Formats: sequence, C-alpha cells, structure tokens
Amino acid sequence: MGRRSVRKNKTIFQQIREEKGLSREAACERLGSVSYSRLVRIEAGETPAYPEEVMLMAEAYGEPNLPNLYCANECPLGKNYIPEIEVKELPIITLETLNLLNRLTKQKDRLIEISADGELSPDEYRDFTAIRKDLEKMSMVIDSMQLWIENRIVDGSIREELLSDERSE
Repeated sequence: MGRRSVRKNKTIFQQIREEKGLSREAACERLGSVSYSRLVRIEAGETPAYPEEVMLMAEAYGEPNLPNLYCANECPLGKNYIPEIEVKELPIITLETLNLLNRLTKQKDRLIEISADGELSPDEYRDFTAIRKDLEKMSMVIDSMQLWIENRIVDGSIREELLSDERSE
C-alpha cells in the first residue's frame, strides 16, 4: 500500500479509496480507463469526476453508496435535488419503515379529503405539507434499505441471484 495522504478536506473519492486500503496505482489498475494523473486531479478536487468514472469507482472500491454521495454533494444538478442517503442498519431501517407506515395509514383519509377537489386550500396546507414530508421520509427509508441490500451483496452476506429470482415473480 502507498503512503496515506495527510491532506485535510479530502474529496469523497480519496476518502473511500484510502478507507479501502488502495494506493492510487492499485485504484487505477482496478478502474482500467482512469489514468493516474486524472485520478490525482479528481481526488484533489481540481477536476470533476464524470458519472461513468464514479460508477467505475463504486464498483472497483466495493462502495455502493458512492454514486449517491456524488449526486448529493458533487453533481451540479444532483446536489440541488438528490438527498444523501444515510447508511443505517436493518433494525433501524425496519423500525423507521413501520413507524412511517403507521403514520401514513393514519394520514391516508386526510390526504383523500385534501385531494378530492383537486385544490389545496389554505386550511389544508399544513396537513398536506406534513403528509408530503412523511412521504419524503418514506422515500429516504426505502433508499436506505436498498443501500443496505447493496452493501450486503458487496460484502457477500446476501447473494444477488436470490434477490433477482424474487424480483421476477
């Protein structure tokens, strides 16, 4: 392994590469199409990574969350629209899912009342906003579950082909 940088404010690309114990040379070997000098510039924040390079790094480093981190924090479009997925463990994800499902079940009738006339009146706005926020939270919990699964596939504790068989049914 090469020397570890002591530079502060490392980019996410350098942080993850170093966490995986890879030198730049080893990373370039795994990446194939990314030159050493280009990787240096990306990691230094001198040049933005292309989405294709981010996907290559995610696969080469075994880091499924890298595309989300890139989109949420680096991509000019994504950082305004894509939230960063929080990495959580399955029991926490499950409890958050059940809690939100319970809340949304209770809010279902109110959402029907609000949307029945196709208008959002001032007295409905607060309830509608609360429902929308809970739906956004549910979306984040679902993304967190997907990331949890992808991490388990990478570490070998879940076999991807078993999930593929279930999806086709």
